Amino acid sequence: MANIVVVGAQWGDEGKAKITDLLSKDANFIIRYQGGCNAGHTVVVGDETFKFHLIPSGVLNKNKKCFIGSGVVIHPETFKREVDDLKNRNIDLSNLKISPLASITMPYHIDLDSASESSQNENKIGTTKKGIGPTYADKIARVGLKIQDLYDEELSDKLDKILPLKNDILTKIYGLKPYSKEEILKLCKDYAQIFEPYFCENWQDMLIEAKKNGKILFEGAQGVMLDVDFGTYPYVTSSNPIAGGASTGSGLGPNVINEIIGVFKAYITRVGEGPFVTELDNEIGGKIQTIGAEFGTTTGRPRRCGWFDTLVAKYAVLVSGITQIALTKIDVFDSFDEIKLCTAYRDVKNGKVYKTYPTNISLHKHLEPIYETFDGWKEDISKITNYKDLPSNLIKYIKRIEEIVGVKVNIISVGPKREQTIILKKPF
Repeated sequence: MANIVVVGAQWGDEGKAKITDLLSKDANFIIRYQGGCNAGHTVVVGDETFKFHLIPSGVLNKNKKCFIGSGVVIHPETFKREVDDLKNRNIDLSNLKISPLASITMPYHIDLDSASESSQNENKIGTTKKGIGPTYADKIARVGLKIQDLYDEELSDKLDKILPLKNDILTKIYGLKPYSKEEILKLCKDYAQIFEPYFCENWQDMLIEAKKNGKILFEGAQGVMLDVDFGTYPYVTSSNPIAGGASTGSGLGPNVINEIIGVFKAYITRVGEGPFVTELDNEIGGKIQTIGAEFGTTTGRPRRCGWFDTLVAKYAVLVSGITQIALTKIDVFDSFDEIKLCTAYRDVKNGKVYKTYPTNISLHKHLEPIYETFDGWKEDISKITNYKDLPSNLIKYIKRIEEIVGVKVNIISVGPKREQTIILKKPF
């Protein structure tokens, strides 16, 4: 019984939620292992569209146990809004649990995130200003609050150490108002009530049971190229979306993982700042953006669009151990005369050709993509359910990706709905 990690293999927004939702029906246990409410996962079920930020998207499948792991940072108000929305839509949340070790995004984290980003001018990172980075920073600095602290009799003493540090930065550096201890204690009391139905004190027993039963699905947020260690630093998120993060952010060791599904769009997008060699700042990029509805689930910001980059793909396979590919949004190209695939970069200054991804982003200022061009298929593929029925030109495109990247495409999404998916071999 396989245990599977679903990881975004580009700069996020690859369609992970749809793949997670699809696989959840065969899973016993779903774990969200990192990120915060800066993530936005969209799932279409029938005529209904669900947007997730913190809760595992696998929750839409009945009788599935869902767990928000220790690697996630949770903004309580966002969590409550998400819970209330799902309850109003008759989604059963009785099997949703939260790790006591998950970190809490406090109001001062959001203030600091927004103030820091606004002060950067042309050096902006492109943060969502949701307080994610400052929450992770406090976790590493050992001055953060975890879910279990809300129920701890020593919470007041912890705030005596934390608040002066936060208020000093808020007032002296950014000229913002400080928070009183009474104000934060009142919030923490409210937060304790929000989390109480989902607080999982016996999480170790639960994970031992999950490990015994198998069919665990690990759900990440963002993508490999936004990983704080392996992404386009500093234009990255503050956690580890790579498959390795599934262990550190869940409580289950790496020997539990059997398969890693990398989710790739048939093209590539990113939100915010940072290098993007295959970006199409032209009519073609606009066409992809329009047809693909490339606007952020969390921010609403338009996504930058470009051709599929095999250097990014090979890099993602290496650092995340991807064993299968799920290719999404291939239907966006149905009306295209031709499609391009980036197979290398050329340095315009010295002519050097790169066939592996250069991690020093200062080099990217003078890199240009080298492309292979494929004929389009010029037909609607959204109702095709069998791989053999796909247009021959599309199959050529898929096989070339497999050849260069060295991993088989096992799942092909031809539309946003569950049933608009071709699965060549069931992962579980």
